[in-house]
Amino acid sequence: MTQDSQIVSVDLDAPTHDLDRLIGSLETGSVLHVPTLPFQLTPDERASLDPAHAVKGRKNISLPPAGTALIGVEPADPAHATLLGLVTRYANAARLWIDTLFPHYRAHLIAAPTSLRLHRVETRHTSWRKDDSRLHVDAFPSRPNQGERILRVFMNINPHGEPRVWRVGEDFETVARRFLPRLPRQWPGSAALFNALGITKRRRSRYDHIMMHLHDAMKADMAYQRSCAQITLPFAPGAGWICFSDQASHAVMSGQFMLEQTFFLQPQDMAEPERAPLAILQRLAGRSLI
Repeated sequence: MTQDSQIVSVDLDAPTHDLDRLIGSLETGSVLHVPTLPFQLTPDERASLDPAHAVKGRKNISLPPAGTALIGVEPADPAHATLLGLVTRYANAARLWIDTLFPHYRAHLIAAPTSLRLHRVETRHTSWRKDDSRLHVDAFPSRPNQGERILRVFMNINPHGEPRVWRVGEDFETVARRFLPRLPRQWPGSAALFNALGITKRRRSRYDHIMMHLHDAMKADMAYQRSCAQITLPFAPGAGWICFSDQASHAVMSGQFMLEQTFFLQPQDMAEPERAPLAILQRLAGRSLI
């Protein structure tokens, strides 16, 4: 394992890992870079990597946990079975990698959908809030998570040798200290109203309100996007990277064809819960946010 600021390089083939140091890096917001993942595509899977298989308007193809059919690919599509096999294999492999690297989490992780991203990043047209080429931390407006961690395992499967290029920004506390003073306050009763109207899937806590507006404030501030401390990292085909995407400031700049697995984890089930964004924001705000 080698470390350079916000990026930590991990060799899965190494006979032993300093697991305490590794989980410490992850929980402080580093992106773990695995230069070579032990996951190979079959010739049929490679041949099926074509955006034409995605239903029009879908950003991602996804497979729910324990699912038997893909969302975002027509069941009658000849490539459906091949892509389903690919995504299912990746879901199982990603769980094995996380269980191996982070045995502390093993009994606590909740699997979310696995996704296959076929579209090219650079040609995606979207609003500034959905523009993931701008540095941000993940927060979901319709799915308040009330402090739950978002752990993601990515892999570049580009068959043409193209890297997937990310920018990685400042540590979470630095970002929070910069933007907290300018975030709007949560209006009394708004959380219950949004939940009753179906705008959110559950009540939006003060934490969720802050995270949503932190996400937006980061993306809206173009001077910050240009001038904040950051590094650019190309992830080569066959490489993987792992991070808590609600904590690691990140942006995707270019690339095509990627697999991604998300897991949820309660902050109390971390090795050091005080490193969670919830704990950091509560300390800075001086009050409970849940």
